[in-house]
This record gives sequence, structure tokens and C-alpha cells, in this order.
Amino acid sequence: MTVLVNEKRIDQIIYFLKSLNIRSERFDEIIKTKNQSKIENFHEALTHSSENNIINYEKLEFFGDAVLRLAASNFIDTNYMNMSVGDRSELRAQIVSDEWLTKLGKKINIDNVIIKGSKAIGDENSKDTIIAEATEALIGALYKCFYSIKEINIWLDDIWIKESELFLKAPYRYNAKSALQEWCQSKGFDVPTYKIQELSKNHSDLKRFSCELYINGSKESSSFGQSHKKAEKDAARILIERFIKEGKILYSKNF
Repeated sequence: MTVLVNEKRIDQIIYFLKSLNIRSERFDEIIKTKNQSKIENFHEALTHSSENNIINYEKLEFFGDAVLRLAASNFIDTNYMNMSVGDRSELRAQIVSDEWLTKLGKKINIDNVIIKGSKAIGDENSKDTIIAEATEALIGALYKCFYSIKEINIWLDDIWIKESELFLKAPYRYNAKSALQEWCQSKGFDVPTYKIQELSKNHSDLKRFSCELYINGSKESSSFGQSHKKAEKDAARILIERFIKEGKILYSKNF
């Protein structure tokens, strides 16, 4: 299907692609020549279904999901050759997560180049989801330029190495609820109980939900969050970090 992209939109996409700073001669060639077919892929990746229900990022997002996992697997195999398969799976899950994609999308200011319809423009609740999905679609479009993950790894490996080192130093920060539950079970305690209260109906309120965390009936931690999941996760992380300071948990990767 031919996609008509006007000159103003082409220039916008070219400016955005330059900002990614992907050090690849064949990627640079797309920018220099304003390759029409490649630009159309990126335009599609940066168009939301609320703007166009036929030509939008949904197919490339689906494609990008598989490509991202492959590129992440390649990164881990290259940089962590002696890592066990289980640890590889944990690390990959972190560096391809929706949360990570949202963070990357915000870093590259992808929201500035996503075309949205009026409904999506005014929907703050879905903003982060759209950013993550479009970022994944962008990765799919980049793969389709060359049918290779080379440029994806050139772009993302430096970002991934920093993310991976942070994760490997303190994985509980990323999956605090599971880590705390494992620790409780190892001590013969009941699994943690999270009591959530909605304090606000404002979806953008960072303290919309409060969470109190109980172990064996005793309140051990509390936190706030824009979502109940965020409040629970932060309450678990706060408690783990307190237990480490108090010596109740002698920190190691698996406690």
C-alpha cells in the first residue's frame, strides 16, 4: 500500500531520525537521500490508529515486538556469554519491558512526532502506552529498512549496557514484589498483603493510590502511586531497602 507523505512530514521524520544518532552508513543514506519507501515505514510507525485506522503503527508494533526480543537476545549473548539461561530471561524481560520502552520513547521525544487523532491527543491516561507502542513500532520500521538487527543493536546496545548493570546490581528494584514474596516464603512468613486505597479520581495524580504493606498482619511499609501497581511496587521496594539496611536481608541477587 502506497503511503502519501508530504514534504513537511518527511522533513519532520528526517529531523527525528537524525536525533537518534544511529552510527550506520546505510542508515545515514536514508537520511541523506530521503528514501521515500523507508520514510513511509517510519511515518506508519509514528501514526496512531486514532488518526488513521488503516495506516498506523499497529502492524509494525507487532513486528517490532519480535525484533526487539531478538536484538536483546543478541545483546545479552554478546555481553554476558556466561550468564545462565534463567538469568538471561530475567534480564531480557527487563530491557524489553513496556516500562523500558516508555522510558526510551520519552528519552528520544517520540511523542513529538507521533500523529494522533483528537481523542488520543486529549487522553493523558493512554499517553505512556502510546509512547511505548510507537517506540516498538519504530524498532520494527528500522528492522524493515534492512531486514537486519544490526542497526537496532548499534542504537540500543549502549543504552542496554547501562540498564543491565543497574539491574544486575539490584534486580529487586525492578521486581520488588516478587523478590519480597520469595524472601517471605524463605522465612516461613505469609505472603505480603497489600491494602490499596484510591485517594483521587485524577488519573495524572502521582498520589492517586495509597498502599499499606503487611507481613504476618504487621504493617511494614507504605507508599503512593499514580496506579495501584506502582504504589504496591514502591511499598515493596522501600521495605526491601529498609530490611537490607537493618541487616534482616543480607543482599545478594537472590537474597
